[in-house]
Amino acid sequence: MKKHWWMGEVAYQIYPRSFADANQDGIGDLKGIIEHLDYLKNLGITLIWLSPMYPSPMADNGYDISDYYGIADEFGTMEDFDLLVSEAKKRQIKIILDLVVNHTSDEHAWFKNLLANPDSPYRDYYILKQADQAPTNWRSNFGGNVWEPLPNGEPNTYYFHSFHKKQPDLNWENPKMRKDIYQMIRFWLNKGIAGFRVDAINFIKKDQTWTNLPADGIDGLAKVTKAGRNMPGMENFLNELKQEAFEGFDVVTVAEAAGVDYPNLPEFIGETGYFDMIFDFKWADLDIKSGSEWFKRNDWSIADLRELIVKQQLAMQAAGWSANFIENHDQPRSTSKYLKAAETNSDAIKTLGAMYFYLRGTPFIYQGQELGMTNFKRQSIDEFDDISSIDQYYRAIDEGLSAQEALEIINLRSRDNSRTPFPWTSDVNGGFSTVTPWLASTENYDKINAAQALQNPDSLYYFYQKMIHIRQSHDVLIYGDFKPITPISDTVIAYQRISDGKRIYGYFNLGETEVCEPLKVYHPHVLLTTRETGAILTDNTVTLKPFSGILIEELGE
Repeated sequence: MKKHWWMGEVAYQIYPRSFADANQDGIGDLKGIIEHLDYLKNLGITLIWLSPMYPSPMADNGYDISDYYGIADEFGTMEDFDLLVSEAKKRQIKIILDLVVNHTSDEHAWFKNLLANPDSPYRDYYILKQADQAPTNWRSNFGGNVWEPLPNGEPNTYYFHSFHKKQPDLNWENPKMRKDIYQMIRFWLNKGIAGFRVDAINFIKKDQTWTNLPADGIDGLAKVTKAGRNMPGMENFLNELKQEAFEGFDVVTVAEAAGVDYPNLPEFIGETGYFDMIFDFKWADLDIKSGSEWFKRNDWSIADLRELIVKQQLAMQAAGWSANFIENHDQPRSTSKYLKAAETNSDAIKTLGAMYFYLRGTPFIYQGQELGMTNFKRQSIDEFDDISSIDQYYRAIDEGLSAQEALEIINLRSRDNSRTPFPWTSDVNGGFSTVTPWLASTENYDKINAAQALQNPDSLYYFYQKMIHIRQSHDVLIYGDFKPITPISDTVIAYQRISDGKRIYGYFNLGETEVCEPLKVYHPHVLLTTRETGAILTDNTVTLKPFSGILIEELGE
């Protein structure tokens, strides 16, 4: 591929509600982010992805936008946002925003106008159907039918929502609506941001036959993904989006487009693709049978994880560029998900981090990941905020699980796990706020917090800082090809990064026993080990202690 500036970035996702509360109202805000930019600069971050901070009734924590042109009062003002962009730029940090254009809030002016006016031009900005009952049996991503009666009492009129009922889908078949969206996008680009993470973008095209599907649940409904995601004709919308909204700006676009089959990746991220890079969820969701049904669990092994990573890396390499992650605002904590009983084992956490960080693609770090934050343990469904978690809990019970079993699964998988307040100190509420925060903290904030990490030279924070420095100092770790290595042990993930005659080897043992792998490296130079004395190199082998990894540069024959 041609080299682009965004390939060399190290990204950090901030969830504004939970990062830093400057005005002490229990909710994170933009001023709080500004106050901690040096923390991120010191870590080595070069790009921030900011989850939605637009006005919203917060049915889905900001992914239900009521005004595309504003800043929610709880997060601050447009002046605060402009200052954030300016202060980040002073530190050589770029800002990208979340772009949510599959749907709006039902409190957006467009939707309120159509409710108030039967002749409103905005009726065609959304998907409305006249029917005696729900037009199809499709299930929304957050449960229940995708069709909801208009709340103004208008008889036999339904609107469509792929997600929550307060998130009506926009009608991308309407060119005027699309034009308004492109105008909004360029408004933000003209403010000097570096691009967008594009939310749920492959939902914008629906099956226009609007026919029922075979039920796949006890509720008699079928997943909307079967008729409202990756539909033929979507490419026309995405090409137009690229041309009309992004053309002329040197920015990066990162697609959230779950369910894209690997043979179709070149359409999304090739040299002429719709976007610059894409998040792939196939190994992020290896613990569940479906991204929308957490209660259907998968048993998995490190060998299964390795197989999925190799497939993803080779497919991305053949097509374009990957956005690599182990955590985000929709996922549980990687420590708890991937390491299970070893979730607080610092050697294991470092090895997992190094394994993904040096894959081919731009690495994304989620807030708190650099501290080794873990999942929480809630005692009741009443303690959850996330609408998807609540839906999954009751669906699990409907599908035959006990309340205890359902709660256990929701604790494992809840999106609230990653949305808990960032623990800055061991003070009450983790130093996030002096008042009760909008969401209860993870219980172990007194042991896992930024203040302690910054005081401990062996902390995960400084390990990530070192990893970032190594990546940014070696072009082969940025632009080099990925080549898998098939290990002897089932608990080892290994690969090479290769470029212009340069070669770096990575071996990562995510198991509880010592392993020995054949390895022939000429004039090896050890760049990184994840555990002190955890790896031993000989002429023909590398021995890895439990939960240890090594990164080796070959200096030549």
